[in-house]
Amino acid sequence: MKLFVDTLYAIAITLWVGGMWVIGFIVAPLLFARVPDRTLAALVAGELFALVAFIGLACAAYLLIFRVVRFGTGCLTQGFFWVALLMLALTVAGVFGVQPVMESLRVQGLPRELLDSVLRDRFLAWHGVASALYVIQSLLGVVLVVLQGRDRYLW
Repeated sequence: MKLFVDTLYAIAITLWVGGMWVIGFIVAPLLFARVPDRTLAALVAGELFALVAFIGLACAAYLLIFRVVRFGTGCLTQGFFWVALLMLALTVAGVFGVQPVMESLRVQGLPRELLDSVLRDRFLAWHGVASALYVIQSLLGVVLVVLQGRDRYLW
């Protein structure tokens, strides 16, 4: 059973951080470069970002619970735990804070294109916030992977 739990732990890190990097820095830019309809590219990218965010919520929950069970209160002295918790907080802020505001602005901008509407500046500002959160979270993901590499010697 321990082997399965440990393997799932490694998969959760890989899925979360790898998914963020692939969607955010490979797939989304490729969509905007190759799909002629920017609205369609934005809708697909938005769905992919939402999917990777919910994967992140599940992976973060597993990783944090795993650390608490494995190390008890000792996990509170480990960088991995705090980086994962911060990444989780950024994911929650994006999914339940920033994204609903952006979606509301998008709906308000209909039927005309949002970027041609009076809501353009507000949407772009919130998009900038979402992008900053994502980049910070992605960089923290690299830290998480590095810390995990160091932590494997603790077991």
